[in-house]
Amino acid sequence: MKVLVTGSAGFLGGYLVEELIAAGHSVVGVDNLSKYGEVGRSYDDDPRYSFVRGDCKDVGLLTELAEGCEAIIAAAAMIGGISYFHRFAYDLLAENERILASTFDAAIAAFQRGSLERIIVVSSSMVFESVDHYPSVEGDQLRCPPPMSTYGFQKLASEYFAKGAWEQYELPYTIARPFNCVGIGESRAVTDATVRRGNIELALSHVVPDLVMKVLKGQDPLELLGDGSQVRHYTYGGDLARGIRIAMESEAAVNEDFNLSSPVSTSVLELAESIWRKIHGDAKPFRWTSVEPFPYDVQKRIPDVTKAREVLGFEATTSLDEMLDEVIPWIEGQIEEGRL
Repeated sequence: MKVLVTGSAGFLGGYLVEELIAAGHSVVGVDNLSKYGEVGRSYDDDPRYSFVRGDCKDVGLLTELAEGCEAIIAAAAMIGGISYFHRFAYDLLAENERILASTFDAAIAAFQRGSLERIIVVSSSMVFESVDHYPSVEGDQLRCPPPMSTYGFQKLASEYFAKGAWEQYELPYTIARPFNCVGIGESRAVTDATVRRGNIELALSHVVPDLVMKVLKGQDPLELLGDGSQVRHYTYGGDLARGIRIAMESEAAVNEDFNLSSPVSTSVLELAESIWRKIHGDAKPFRWTSVEPFPYDVQKRIPDVTKAREVLGFEATTSLDEMLDEVIPWIEGQIEEGRL
């Protein structure tokens, strides 16, 4: 299958392209490199992969790249962790809507020409930002108040793009909803601002690499946003890429949405202590302190993963311990090279 992946140079995009190539698909990637700049990948010279540096808001470019593609994976977006979507509250909404409109315009044109079979929309667990019961099942995003953050609201809008394109143009879709992606490849974003929390600069927008960096740089006590009781389901990027690829390939996934996540709940405090123990062992007692959280710091994000398991046969199997064994040495190397 020939697949167009928007946002192919992003954090999740790297895992996704690698997964698709390994499964035998040919991939056209497009990204403007606005977040991380130039990032080398192991598959850059693979004959099944071609990369185009370009703006995903360019309808003409995406229409050209979609020619002959059987699937489009819409992964391009301004995206980041909690500090990121507070700093870019308007830009996240405006830019991501423009990107989506361009991508769907190109997808509809390719579908009408007869080549494209489906668009796969990479949404977010933040569509469940306002739920008040757990675990969250597919459909709960339609039964609860809309997300309060512009990021969550825009991700919910991405799912309505899919719904609207199906209702008006009969463009088949699949919605993949990742939960808390963890992995290597996230460096200091080009747009990241310096935010001081005590004696360490926060350079990363996702909690796992950020905590790893702070512990490696010697922050003691370790500063956590809020009281550390926030619950997340940290999911390996490789597992998420596999889930998206399976959903793309599955006929049972047409016009369906799926929570893609680890089934394991972990509090931020538990995560922080695990990272501390991995780095310091018993040499230093774990100490932490609380700092004021951001306004949109969701206290619980707990998915039901039954549908993905029963319909797709997908399960996220990488443990948090295994993820940290990969992420910690990578962040350590980035620090040694002066990139963080």
